[in-house]
Amino acid sequence: MHHDSPRPVISATGLYTPPESISNAELVASFNAWAQGENARNAAAIAAGEVEPIAPSSVEFIEKASGIKSRFVLSKDAILDPGRMCPALPARANEEISALAEIAVAAARDALARAGRDAGDVDAVLCAASNMQRAYPAMAVEVQDALGIGANRGGGFAFDMNVACSSATFAIQVAADFVRSGSARSVLIVNPEICSAHLNWRDRDSHFIFGDVATAILVEAADVAPAAHWDILGTRLKTEFSNNIRNNFGFLNRAEPPHEPGADGSTDRLFVQQGRKVFKEVVPMVARMIADELDRLDLAAPSLRRLWLHQANAGMNRLIAKSVLGHDASEDESPTVLDSYANTSSAGSIIAFHRHSDDLAPGDTGVICSFGAGYSAGCVTIRKVG
Repeated sequence: MHHDSPRPVISATGLYTPPESISNAELVASFNAWAQGENARNAAAIAAGEVEPIAPSSVEFIEKASGIKSRFVLSKDAILDPGRMCPALPARANEEISALAEIAVAAARDALARAGRDAGDVDAVLCAASNMQRAYPAMAVEVQDALGIGANRGGGFAFDMNVACSSATFAIQVAADFVRSGSARSVLIVNPEICSAHLNWRDRDSHFIFGDVATAILVEAADVAPAAHWDILGTRLKTEFSNNIRNNFGFLNRAEPPHEPGADGSTDRLFVQQGRKVFKEVVPMVARMIADELDRLDLAAPSLRRLWLHQANAGMNRLIAKSVLGHDASEDESPTVLDSYANTSSAGSIIAFHRHSDDLAPGDTGVICSFGAGYSAGCVTIRKVG
């Protein structure tokens, strides 16, 4: 007897937003106070032409470069302290829930509640994010334990995965494949991003880029999903190696400020990027990928109701959306959360979807697309049901 394989759908999403936010004006005041102090300290060397003075930042520069106006963070005062300029996230005992798992659980509870799903009936957790707090035990297993995932199903399983800013879309394909194969019928994806701990807040060209947040996505077999859900029409993943965005070590567990250069003088243990190269190389790659996927699914670009793009840079999103749609996208066609959340790595496109999807009607089609370090890019084409 022939059985069709289960059909994976997105049942719900969830969001955790930290209570504190930093405006561009606050960020600039902090950066400029630090820069002024450094320039005063190095006044003689600067006068002798041995050291370049640190240029001040400005609200106008940040908004023109990125479209970002503010960002949510877990440790506002420490980041804005010119003597520190990195988050103060106190070390927790091994018996306490870790910071990354805590915000993941908050987003997960939101998604589970929206789907009317008991965590005990979920089979698996994928923690898909750029900035893991530790190597092991996996953050996903800690989230599984905190929520009681699989408790009603004879136990569940969980693991971490990292494809930088594309982690969430890659995880959606993995979860969908688990459902299709029968390995799981309900998979919880969490994307906790404490990006503030990996950002060099003393680098004028990037100190404004990132914020902290957590999102969650519940991918399930259609026969157990709520009546209102999103059919996953197709997924496509792509990677190409590039050093243009790189981070050689994270600092979530390091007490002292991580700005001191290594033995080779580099600060590449924090986030570093060649922004112009990234812009030039990633925009055409992503636009082509979405166009190819629409062709494969026999969908015409004008039939797309909405694009939920990765929230890294307003200019990149404008160009990608224009290339895909054939015209300048309206805020309705390609919504932005970048202005208030900044770049939240893997969570960005999911925040955009979470905040800007309730108004779609049954039958409406859209694309969730992410892109970033790797290079990596993932897109998920979905259709509203119910």
